[in-house]
Parts: sequence; structure tokens; C-alpha cells
Amino acid sequence: MWAYNETFYQIYPIGFCGAPTHNDGICVPRILKLKDWSSYLENLQIGSVLLNPIFESDNHGYDTRDFKKVDCRLGTNEDFQDVCDDLHKHHIKIVLDGVFNHVGRGFWAFQDVQEKKWDSPCKDWFYINFDGDSCYQDGFWYEGWEGHFELVKLNLQNPAVTDYLLDCVRFWIETFDIDGLRLDVAYSLDHNFMRRLRSFCEEQKPGFVLIGEVLFGDYNLIVNDEMLHSCTNYECYKGIYSSLNSMNLFEIAHSLNRQYGPEQWCIYRGKHLMSFVDNHDVTRITSILTTPAHLPLAYGILFGMPGISCIYYGSEWGEEGIKTPDNDYALRPCFEAPKPNALTDFIHRLITLRQNSDALCNGGYRNISITNHQLVFERRTGQERILIAINASESDFTIHHGELLGTFTDLLKSGSGNISQTLNGSLDLPAYSVQYLKEIS
Repeated sequence: MWAYNETFYQIYPIGFCGAPTHNDGICVPRILKLKDWSSYLENLQIGSVLLNPIFESDNHGYDTRDFKKVDCRLGTNEDFQDVCDDLHKHHIKIVLDGVFNHVGRGFWAFQDVQEKKWDSPCKDWFYINFDGDSCYQDGFWYEGWEGHFELVKLNLQNPAVTDYLLDCVRFWIETFDIDGLRLDVAYSLDHNFMRRLRSFCEEQKPGFVLIGEVLFGDYNLIVNDEMLHSCTNYECYKGIYSSLNSMNLFEIAHSLNRQYGPEQWCIYRGKHLMSFVDNHDVTRITSILTTPAHLPLAYGILFGMPGISCIYYGSEWGEEGIKTPDNDYALRPCFEAPKPNALTDFIHRLITLRQNSDALCNGGYRNISITNHQLVFERRTGQERILIAINASESDFTIHHGELLGTFTDLLKSGSGNISQTLNGSLDLPAYSVQYLKEIS
């Protein structure tokens, strides 16, 4: 699976392109802005963009009106075809947001029910009770997603619904040549639907990746050979920033070992969960860390740990953004152009190292040494061994351990003259540092 060896770059198009937050019905080709970023993303060595909703919707994209029409605020289908062609020419794959759990009140099938009530052939597309009423006085009650009645829950056990959705996926593959899907609220989706989606997509385009949004629970239930290739790793997302803020690296070390460690009871060994430090739903990492010097360390952990690394647009140069109770607009801004800086350069180096390392992409995980402020862990295959060493303290530290033996090169310093060092049971960790040490003998 190509996705296991690539870095993803997540974009929320409605915000990224500066579109109105509510659908104004005016068609403007804002999606073409992505073409202005394609060379930047290629130079950053991004393997795939993950685009949040792009299809016609009532407001924020997750309230879909039409799965086969690009949102007029972003442009036309032809505009998006142009964008996809351009991204592919820059060696960047495209993964779209598949919002299959619910639709907006403006969705054509729901509007048919509003008009015809029980005479609508689409009444069984949703969970409807004609003995009640909705908060919108529709004359019938319906189930909304987690109490949000602007999001009308689809009945994925209805073959007409699943046939329609799969036809839309076929349309996206044939029209835009997309390479995968992120499944919104995958934890709410019918498992039989996901099984059918997996086999259908593989028939349509071999190597088509499916990544689920999952917040909690046992990821093995949906990440397996029959359903999804990957899902969002919220456990380690929380562990990264929380460990640094509390100066307790035991937390992230425990989570990583629980998931990927060498013991038989470790639960996700061999899987490639999607790893991230922020996204369109949570406060940006720059705003949530209490010590600014920890920002590079967060990315050092991210790219060193198992999984598929994903960057949220703008965070690679340290953009701020705080989630509010009322809306997520601050998390989904419009940038006129990329603003790369020293952090971006550091992340680019991490991406490059990961691309060229089988151990970082596919190797096993093992904790070597842990203190509250320092962590050394190992990524290893039969041919390659890399130690990732983190010092979150403001002071230099020397860590001692019997496995810190051999000659290593610091991959982050290669070319600076400090190529190799021999370890004899100890390792010097400068303050606020990240080291990627590859064993060479």
C-alpha cells in the first residue's frame, strides 16, 4: 500500500480557498488555488493531499447536497479535474473526504421526502418516523447525527443508498482519478457497507486507500484486510502534546508501546494508523503546546513513530488556531501563499528521512529508555536500526543504557560534518533536541 510510505497533507478546502462559510450559490473557481501550492507541496515531498469535503453542501461541507457536483463556492467539476491533473503531474496523490454517514437537509433525496412525505420513494433512505415532527417542523421526525439535525443520518442498510454511494465513488474515480478516501465518522458507519466499499474500490482502482476517522475504541474492528487500511490515531495524538505539556514522556511511550510494541499483547503491531499532531477539528499544535521549544519535538515524535504521518496545512510553519465552542473557523483559515520557515525546513528533513527509511515506515517499535523528560525508542527492520532520542528538558542530559552501543550517524546532522559517533552505553542529549540515529556498525 503506497500510503504506508508517504506523508499526507490535509487541507480543508472551503477555508483554505477563502470561500463563504454558508453556500451563497455563486460559482467561483477558488479550488484552482491548489495549483498555486502544488510545487510547494512537491518540494516538501508530500505524497498525498487529503482534502476535506469539496462537494456541494449547505454550509461546512459535511452537510452534502450533491455528491457528484463540486461545491459552487469552489468552482466546477472541470476546475477540480484541472487541479487533480496538476497534483498528479507533481507526483501528489489525492484522497477525498467520503461523508457517507449523513447528508445535509438540502440533499435531493431528503428534499423529496420533505415534499412527498410517505409517498416519497426515498423515505427509507433515512431513519424517519411520520408519527413525530422535527425541530424544523418538517411534519416528520428523523435521526440526525449525534443530535445535529442539520446532518440527516443515512440508512446504510438500505441497498438503494449503498448502491448510490458506490456509484458516486465510481464517478469520483472515473472523473477525478482520485487515489483514496477518508471516511468521515467511520466509527458510526455500517460494517457491511465498509466491507463492500473496500472490495468495490479495489476492483475500480487497485491500491485505492481507505482511511477512517475514529476517535476511540478498538481500531482493529475496522482496520483489517476486509475493511479499512488505516484510521486516525487519536490516542497518540493526545499523547504527544499531553506528554510534552506535562513533562511526562511516559505517557506517549506507554501509548506507543501499547499499540506497536514487541510484546504479544500489543494491539496494533503491523498496522499503519494515521498519525497527526493537529487537524481541522482540534486546536493547532502551536497553540496547545505550553513550551514553544517543544514544537519541533512534537514533529520529531510524529515522524519517528509508526503510522502514516499527516500534516495539517499551515501547521508546518507553526500557524496558530484555537478551537472554540461555537465554530471551527479559526482552525480552517485562508492563506494567500505558503509561509515556510525553519520549522518547515525541519519537517521537510523528517519527511525525507522517513521516505528513505524502511525502518521508519514499516519497522517494529520498542522503548529503549524513558524518563519524565527524555525518551529513546527504536524503529527496526532486519536491515535497519534507528534510534529516536527526544530531550524535552531545557537542560542538557546524558542518558545511560546498556543498549546504547555501536556506531551511529545522526540523520538530522548529515552533511554538517558531524557524521558519526560511537556509543558506549550513554548518549548526550542537548536541551530541547531531537536525534535520529542510524546504526552503521
